[in-house]
Amino acid sequence: MTPDDTGTAASPKTRIEYLEELGDELARRGLRVRLTLPRLREPSLHVMNPDASALTETILAEEGADGWWYWWSWAERIAPARDVTGAAERVARVLAAH
Repeated sequence: MTPDDTGTAASPKTRIEYLEELGDELARRGLRVRLTLPRLREPSLHVMNPDASALTETILAEEGADGWWYWWSWAERIAPARDVTGAAERVARVLAAH
């Protein structure tokens, strides 16, 4: 628990909340998103360009020593989870039909 601006303890965000936040931002940009909650594996966000269904990606949210990050499925960082807009811009750019 961390203190919020009222001096009370606020719960830290969960992996799912980070993925939902990014999913909402990507959906506003016109991408299709689906939160996946597999058994015995970590949740992930499946993202697809509706105009080019071959352009898809799976996004992960992982906590490290330097905070929460969004990750590509090939284990490369996208952006810090606190930068949802920056992460969404990068994902949308990669999944854009050229």
